[in-house]
Amino acid sequence: MTGILVLGEALVDEFHDGAVAGGAPFNVARSLAALGAPVRFVSRIGADDAAGRLVLDSAARFSLSVDGIQRDAAHATGRVSVHEEAGGHRFEIHADAAWDHLEVPVSGDAGIVYFGSLAQRHPASRAALRATVKRAPSLRLLDLNLRPGTDTPEIAAESLMLADWVKLNEDELGCLLAWFEPTLPALMARFALQRVVLTRGAYGYAVYGEQGLLLATGEGAAQPAFVDSVGAGDGFTAMLLAGLSLRRDLGATLNLANRYAAMICGVRGPVPDLAVDPSVLAPWREALQALPAGDA
Repeated sequence: MTGILVLGEALVDEFHDGAVAGGAPFNVARSLAALGAPVRFVSRIGADDAAGRLVLDSAARFSLSVDGIQRDAAHATGRVSVHEEAGGHRFEIHADAAWDHLEVPVSGDAGIVYFGSLAQRHPASRAALRATVKRAPSLRLLDLNLRPGTDTPEIAAESLMLADWVKLNEDELGCLLAWFEPTLPALMARFALQRVVLTRGAYGYAVYGEQGLLLATGEGAAQPAFVDSVGAGDGFTAMLLAGLSLRRDLGATLNLANRYAAMICGVRGPVPDLAVDPSVLAPWREALQALPAGDA
């Protein structure tokens, strides 16, 4: 299996009925660890605060190594207030968190590197993340996560120039087409992107290759016991990365990722609560291993 380096924020999502550990990179890293993929997670939390302990406890439940999680004596673990509204949720991301002051990791090169745009809102973490991504030897996947503070053409362009693959949703794609190029083929050519992975929520996904060629598409997977959509896109990305790590068939991997994202919509927060059912992800590990081999 190809190693995966995940860079970015670990934080606490505060819902009206309690707090859960979150942050897109942390969500991806936890799922990868639970799925048995070789992952190293690099982030930064407060040296000793309740939110940081929640992050570390969650990492332990998912068997995710915390060796790459830096401790910050001057800044607290990140917090996000989640405001649930009709048809979705709104995030209030609190400023100047520990993950804004990420330092370049001493080691941790991997065959696949995952990074996002939110972790680049502060100059310190932006410089550390980009320095790490630039030295990556192979596939670099950008999770474009346009949130207040990082929803600028400048950050998007600089991130896209570092990426080989980009994963985004329809709203984010609309922003890129308005900012840079009017068509997907022109956008991909401008930034030399190999793949664009478009998640469409309840409507499924689409993946595009060079010159904007549609490579794969799938309809949304049903979730009759819907709870919330927090982390669904991260679950999709985690399963995609796991399939890439195992070099599984891309189409089969995407189909499994789509179903995994639907499962995430049936739990509170971005990942299943392994404290309640430690075996809940076992069938997904087995399904991942059973995927046919391919070029992925």
